[in-house]
Amino acid sequence: MPAAIYERPRRTRRRGVPPLLIFAVVFFCLAVLARLFLPVFLPSQPPEPVNPLPDAVPDWVEQALLPVNDYSRPGTWLDAVNGVVVHYTGNPGTTAMQNRNYFAGLAETQETSASSNFIIGLDGEALLCVPVNEVAYASSQRNSDTLSIEVCHPDETGAFNAASYETLVRLVQWAVDTYGLERDQIIRHYDVTGKECPLYYVRNPDAWEEFLDRLAFPS
Repeated sequence: MPAAIYERPRRTRRRGVPPLLIFAVVFFCLAVLARLFLPVFLPSQPPEPVNPLPDAVPDWVEQALLPVNDYSRPGTWLDAVNGVVVHYTGNPGTTAMQNRNYFAGLAETQETSASSNFIIGLDGEALLCVPVNEVAYASSQRNSDTLSIEVCHPDETGAFNAASYETLVRLVQWAVDTYGLERDQIIRHYDVTGKECPLYYVRNPDAWEEFLDRLAFPS
């Protein structure tokens, strides 16, 4: 009789879970855990202001913005515009652009922190160095809520010449109209820190009052 034929039983192959599916599940779980727990360990970032102040200036003001840096343009939003602070450059005979370039150079020299939103030159030109919705390093404790204007002057008396003076009147009037400022919100650097700046208008307070008289304030 024929020999018995022995057949080995066939094993049923079990299908495992596809590796791609495992990877997707693990990735999803890790993403959920990261979203839940990473904020606890990472330093929190201050939120950007939702509605920063407008940055528009008159079209007769020349754009000469400083690069953002730690020494003259920190890129920090102003809290508000509660006033205008008038300064003099303290460098007789220098131009608006020379003073602007000095501020820009502080990013390299790091000798001090200084800047201004505006500089008015000897020919009556006005430069915008720091946007009007950003802090300039000009007025110490009032940096965060005022605009600053540096004015060039021809000699050591610190008196502004006619061209610079008229542009200062025009620029401050723009600020008064734009931000609804009152007379007592137009101040000298001296009124913030006691520094003799702007020199002529500290030593001659009647001349400062005459300047304020040129402005039209809200009734």
